[in-house]
Amino acid sequence: MLTPIEEQVIAKGSVPRGARVIRLHPDDNVVVSLDQLVSGTTIADEAITVSGLIPPGHKIATRGIEAGEAVRRYGQIIGFASQAIRPGQHVHSHNLAMGDFVRDYAFGVEARDTVPAPQPAHFEGIVREDGRVATRNYIGILTSVNCSATVARAIADHFRRDIHPEALAGFAQVDGVVALTHGSGCGIDAEGEGLATLQRTLGGYACHANFAAVLVIGLGCETNQIPKLLATQGLKDSGTLRAFTIQDAGGTTRAIAQGIELVRQMLPAANHVKRQRVPASHLVIGLQCGGSDGYSGISANPVLGAAVDLLVAHGGTAILSETPEIYGAEHLLTRRAQTVAIGHKLVARIRWWEDYCGRNGAQMNNNPSAGNKAGGLTTVLEKSLGGIAKGGSSNVTEVYEYAQPVKARGLVFMDTPGYDPISATGQVAGGANLICFTTGRGSAYGCAPSPSVKLATNTALMQRQADDMDLNCGEVLDGTKSIAELGAELFQLLLATASGRPSRSELHGYGQNEFMPWQISVIT
Repeated sequence: MLTPIEEQVIAKGSVPRGARVIRLHPDDNVVVSLDQLVSGTTIADEAITVSGLIPPGHKIATRGIEAGEAVRRYGQIIGFASQAIRPGQHVHSHNLAMGDFVRDYAFGVEARDTVPAPQPAHFEGIVREDGRVATRNYIGILTSVNCSATVARAIADHFRRDIHPEALAGFAQVDGVVALTHGSGCGIDAEGEGLATLQRTLGGYACHANFAAVLVIGLGCETNQIPKLLATQGLKDSGTLRAFTIQDAGGTTRAIAQGIELVRQMLPAANHVKRQRVPASHLVIGLQCGGSDGYSGISANPVLGAAVDLLVAHGGTAILSETPEIYGAEHLLTRRAQTVAIGHKLVARIRWWEDYCGRNGAQMNNNPSAGNKAGGLTTVLEKSLGGIAKGGSSNVTEVYEYAQPVKARGLVFMDTPGYDPISATGQVAGGANLICFTTGRGSAYGCAPSPSVKLATNTALMQRQADDMDLNCGEVLDGTKSIAELGAELFQLLLATASGRPSRSELHGYGQNEFMPWQISVIT
């Protein structure tokens, strides 16, 4: 069975020049338009005539499809015709709907041995005293509760190079001081899943390799008490981890002054680092897609998948996530599960989401956003089939719950929502020291303390929003480069970024406001 990387692109390496549409699999009954097509346009390869306006990235029926019949893209079911569809007609939300069908999970039947890369790749990383390897060198300020967010931001602002350049003068090896605040920490069950998830997330950031030191600030009376937070995460107050509350400090002004002084004390040791050559196996990359369009599963996601396969061959780790955005395509991942037990763990997370949505009166198909649909994606099934292409063809070696520490090597899966800031926050809490983010609509995103590399699915986006994009994967559609070529180019870009080259989102200062732990609990 083919993975959801289009057969035509695999066979030819890139889309032929002058192609008006792309057929992704011989069994498909739709093709994808590369251009805006008007009524009466003839598509010779498919022997059809377009009926109505077809936006770029959208689907066209290649034969008659009866009401209730499955519509296929990537050789897989993306939904069912809600009415009869004629050849040449636009296929989208007006005539395509969700429906249930049987998935063949076939646990592990496509798992294969990983072939190590013949020549090891390296990057210039920062090796901590305990052996962890960082790609950046920040001092972090975390909050136990929303009530301490203003104090945390005031402390971080004191060290902003664009406002107070003198504050970090003489500390060139420190990338900055960042405050990562959130909207929770109180009004939740002290023994519940929600607080445990928040504490696990904060704990993951507190011991993240990209932080040389961390300051944790609370209010003092919140549910998420700092002593319990530290104890549950195996953390202790030390020279690189300090904690206090606003109430104990004597109020806002004194808390800000105390925080500034503690950061000043941390700076000399934080600055005493030097990058050194380390194996690519120390990279842990979180895989994200946001603002997806009809080209995401054809260009940027497969390119990222090709880079992931290279990373895995070099002993590195990639974290695939966004559970609602693998829904309906999870059977393609279970087939690559390294063990049957790992496959069952993945299905268990799908079942949890079905129950979670049911309890809250939601539907899994609510996931495609307005932008996704404008870009040509109709159902979550279609979005998922393109989304899992980010994981390449490697085995799935483990499944983690949100923000759990990632210990396994290779391609792993972490259960997260599809909303990018929440998903990436969980990945970084799990240890991701780099984020790679594909977009077709033009998402702008960063994720301190880990750099975020942005991939454009199409050349028009790259030209329009070059200020935010790091790599143009639209060259696959243009026919100028193959998936394999761009995958190799991306792998080198990831190594360079891990070595200190700033990403576009870092240059714009993205990363602090995007910290967003998953709030699961009822707020009381």
